[in-house]
Formats: sequence, C-alpha cells, structure tokens
Amino acid sequence: MRTNYLDIIDPIHDFIRVYDHELKIIDNPIFQRLRRIRQLSGAHLTYPAAQHTRFEHSLGVMHIASQAGEALREKGILKKEDIEQLRLAGLLHDIGHGPFSHLFEEIIQKKKISHEDFGRNLILKSVIGDTLSKNGYDKKTITKIAFGDSKLQYLNEIVSGALSADMMDYLLRDGYFTGAEHAKIDHKRLTQSLDVHKKKLALEKSALYSFESMMHSRYQMFKAVYFHKTVRAAEVMLLEALRLSDDEFGFTSFNINEYIKLTDEYVLSMLLSSNSPKLKRAKKFAEDYQNRNLLKCVYERILTSKNLLEKTKTNEIRSSLSKKSKVDENEIFVDSSVTPSIPLAPSKKESKQIILITKENGKSQAQEMSISDIPVVSAISGFMNILRVYTPQKTRKKVEIAAKSILGDLK
Repeated sequence: MRTNYLDIIDPIHDFIRVYDHELKIIDNPIFQRLRRIRQLSGAHLTYPAAQHTRFEHSLGVMHIASQAGEALREKGILKKEDIEQLRLAGLLHDIGHGPFSHLFEEIIQKKKISHEDFGRNLILKSVIGDTLSKNGYDKKTITKIAFGDSKLQYLNEIVSGALSADMMDYLLRDGYFTGAEHAKIDHKRLTQSLDVHKKKLALEKSALYSFESMMHSRYQMFKAVYFHKTVRAAEVMLLEALRLSDDEFGFTSFNINEYIKLTDEYVLSMLLSSNSPKLKRAKKFAEDYQNRNLLKCVYERILTSKNLLEKTKTNEIRSSLSKKSKVDENEIFVDSSVTPSIPLAPSKKESKQIILITKENGKSQAQEMSISDIPVVSAISGFMNILRVYTPQKTRKKVEIAAKSILGDLK
C-alpha cells in the first residue's frame, strides 16, 4: 500500500519527510503554536537572524531521530513501528514549551512544574493524543519516549541526552541562524554509528572524535550564544517583566486551555497594552526589550567552583551592591547563568559515561568509558557558571565601581 507523505524544505536537513499521520498533528493549532515561540527567546536582539522557532526544531528532531532509528534497524535492534514511535516522540518533545522557550521555565519553576509536565498533559489529555490514538499509536508510549520515561533507555536517549537528536538539531540550527561558527557537528556520522548495549545507547568507538567535537561545540555555543552577555541582558529584562506581572496574569497557574494561548508576541502584547498601575515597571521592561534599550553589563566573572551560586546568594549580592553604590535595588540585577558542561541524561542527571563499541573479526565488544577520561571533554566537564551584574545606562558607573569592589575576590 502506498504511503502518503510531504517533503518540507529545511535549510539544515535539505528535506524533512512528513507522513500523513504526522501531518495531522503538525497541522493542529496546538502544534502550530510552536511557530510563535522562538527557539532562542531574546537572542535575535544580538543575532538578528535568530528568528527560528520551536516548530522547525521539532521537525528537525523528528528527522534526526528517524535517521538514528534507521541505523539501529539495519543492525537488527529496532523495528519499523519503533521508528514510527521515535519520530512522533521527537516531533512532540517540545510541545509543552511556554513563551520565550527556556526563559519561561525559570518562571514556572516556582511551582515546581516544567514544560515537560505541560507536554505530557498536552499529549495525554488534548486532541493531540486523540489524533495519535485514531492513527493506531499508544499515546502513553509516545509520551514516555518523548520525556525520558520509557523502560527502553536507548529510546529515551535518542530523543534527549548526550547523543540525542534534540541536541544535534539545536546545535546545527542555532549555529546556522546565529551565524556562529562553533556548531559544526557531524550528526550523520554520529547517528550512523549508534548502537545499543544493555538497553543503553552506545557509540562505535571510531566515531568518538565526532562525539568529542559535538561536546566542544555545545560548550562553545553556551559561551558565545546562549550565555552571551547581551543575550542575557534581554532575557534578564524579560524575566523581570514576567515575574512582576505573574500575579496579575497568573502565568504559573494557567490551566492547559489557557497555557496554549501563550506565545512570545501574545505575552509581550499583554504587557505592552496593560494600563494597570501595578504593571508599570513590567510594561517599561517590555517596552525597553521591544526597542532594544537593554540593561548594561557592568561586571562579569566565570566561576570555576563546582558550588553553584544559590538564588539567596544572588539576592545578597544585589542588596550589597545597592548599599555600596547607593542605587535602588530594583535597578540592579545579578544574573547567574548556569549549565552542566556535559548535557543531562534523560534522567536529568549529568551524563557521566559513554558506552563505546569496538568491532573486531565480526564480534562486538562494549566498553564503558567515563566522560572525564576523554581529554577534550574532561577539560570542560563540571558546570559553566557565569556571574554578571546588570543595570540601566544611567546607573552604570556607580554599580560598576561597587561590583568591582565587592565581587573582585569572588572565587
């Protein structure tokens, strides 16, 4: 029987093939909403072409997950139906993202919820799940693979983790649209070299250098793009606007039907059109963000300590800076940008080992290698933690002098 499909032109993968049952999900308004959520929130104010969205990234993850699945099928590990489930899980892995992508995560974390919680609900309790069921797929199984809960760990790891389709696509896509040269990775070599050992995703040892290169690319992208001081300036302003308006708009208490209305422009328009006296500061931040009148970075330090800077500590620093500079605390922002240098596994714990497969005389041997034993990777292992102080232009000099006085000896 002939399978109907559509080929979508994509600058990263040339063509992404989408089948009829997948198109029914993509065409749903809940999925189409991802077109209105930028992949990199405020990065376009620094890298003007970074206008790409969660929508095309989701298509890309489905595409790479499919390539990984086909490589494992050729090795007798996966079946056709496994690949179909993988594709759907990759397609839906970001369905629960809120406006401004990971930035919104920092707001909803107060209620100990994440975009993945919203994603689970959207697949299981909305028309998305109904569409899956009508086309013969188990929505619970798809949900488990999409969010790292499947008993078959290697399926989870294809979607998210140190060898994931998610990371391969976002590095390639973010590098392309920002123009950054750091994200050149050989994703085809990596996907073709995947294997499975004891239900865990493994990699042929001959492709280890490609893995090293990808880890280094990710590290460089965090330094050059994701944690760029001007990118974070825009995001600090957005965060403050969202925090100040949460009680009014109830961002952290939205139910699913209200949540799916939230997109970048929808939230910005809510802030910009508000006449509430309570939201005067939030509105000003939104206006300044829109007009690229950004906060100025007056202090920056890369912390090498493994001890993460707690929220309480940043509040203490803010208070000390205010007293020292005699500048209102509300005009000072202490930002601690933190990420594990090595991506998290689907379990949300830091990836510590990689399984390498060596083939000799037609036999395969597996070796668990500590990531810290890979020279290039071990050099960047741990946490990247950048401490910055921001303030408006008018208070720049006062806060800069106070920051150098107080934070100069911070280790």
